[in-house]
Amino acid sequence: MGPVPTLPEIRLHTAGPRSGLWRLAKRDEAFGPPYWAHTWGGGLALARYLLDTPDIVAGRRVLDMGAGSGVVGIAAARAGARDVVAADIDPYAMAAIELNAETNAVDVLPLLADPTAGPVPEVDVVLVGDLYYEPELAVRVTAFLDRCLASNVGVLIGDPWRDFLPRSRLRLLAEYPGPDFSAIGRRERSTNAVFSFEPPGRPPQ
Repeated sequence: MGPVPTLPEIRLHTAGPRSGLWRLAKRDEAFGPPYWAHTWGGGLALARYLLDTPDIVAGRRVLDMGAGSGVVGIAAARAGARDVVAADIDPYAMAAIELNAETNAVDVLPLLADPTAGPVPEVDVVLVGDLYYEPELAVRVTAFLDRCLASNVGVLIGDPWRDFLPRSRLRLLAEYPGPDFSAIGRRERSTNAVFSFEPPGRPPQ
């Protein structure tokens, strides 16, 4: 456990290259890749943005989608969000989110679910940290976010400019230099960005 790169206000239980989690995942298919055990560039940027501009979520109901370690949801809670739900499809992430929220003395509700497969949640803001790393997932996430916009739910996306971002639908809000841990064991410096997701036909500003 320790402070998070670019987020000294937050402490997380994470894994390093020598933790052995990836070896466990290879031996046990039910375990799955331990994405939740590492911080990703998009999540770091989105969490930093929330802490720097707390009015975005203060007093609002928030969904942290693809929450992993829960860092974005924790930042939202620290920024004053009224309710924070952190959703992920990995049951091990649920334990990580609960533990990390407790470590940071905030209330975050873990939810084992794929939000893209269900109705638009009863929230005010959806936060998407680094979910545009695969083409099929990108299509599914974007379709869900369109349904959110149609229900007057705001959407913020954090991402290190991955190939599958719907760039024509994004308005750049902030950029932060920082690491991207999506490739385990390769700690490259990158530029991690925060965007608002805009309705179709509205040119990004």
